[in-house]
Amino acid sequence: MQVVIIAGGLGTRLGQLTANQPKSMIQILGKPFIDYQLDLLKKGSVTDVVLCLGHQGQQIADYCMDGRKYGLNLKYSFENKLLDTAGAIKLAEPMLKDYFFTLYGDSYVFIDFQDMLSTLGKKNTLGVMSVYQNHDQFDKSNTAVANGMVSFYSKEKRDNLKYIDYGVNLFRKDVLRLIPEAEPYSMVTVFNQLIERHQLAAYEVKKRFYEIGSIKGLTEFTVRV
Repeated sequence: MQVVIIAGGLGTRLGQLTANQPKSMIQILGKPFIDYQLDLLKKGSVTDVVLCLGHQGQQIADYCMDGRKYGLNLKYSFENKLLDTAGAIKLAEPMLKDYFFTLYGDSYVFIDFQDMLSTLGKKNTLGVMSVYQNHDQFDKSNTAVANGMVSFYSKEKRDNLKYIDYGVNLFRKDVLRLIPEAEPYSMVTVFNQLIERHQLAAYEVKKRFYEIGSIKGLTEFTVRV
């Protein structure tokens, strides 16, 4: 199984912590966050990882190298300009397999990748979004689900939503046809294109996620470790 880690963000919410390093290299109890993330993927039976890098991304490549120390095969895609989340995935298209998972570079998740993959086959859709019944607990809920399909998604605050996108997505490579080349393009737009086509299945996860993209999230993850 292949996972694309989108790790090109500027990390501005973390202030001086990311002034001279990307979020993935922040030290947590003696080792960078990327170590925790890649170890988790290995335990989840992932074999191949493509890292989409931007801001100071060479530090990650120099540290992780070919991934052998994690028991993974790592490849790297570098942005020369900011392409947003979907644009970064499009740039990595030559490295991608017929289906692939995506994960954000500041996320730590608990998911059965193989089980989520089975949802793609059962629903026969272009994509699957992992969702969590958040009820505005860890962030503002932004997703609606109906009959096993994502029926609404927005980054804007809306009332009466109980789900939040969990941070892991699964796509068939054909979804890249929706994304223009060499242009900034958001995953939010891709999700809504799939929703309009009834092509985005939902995969519900029961265990909360962690993130290190904010000081609050970083503190929570450090306590959890």
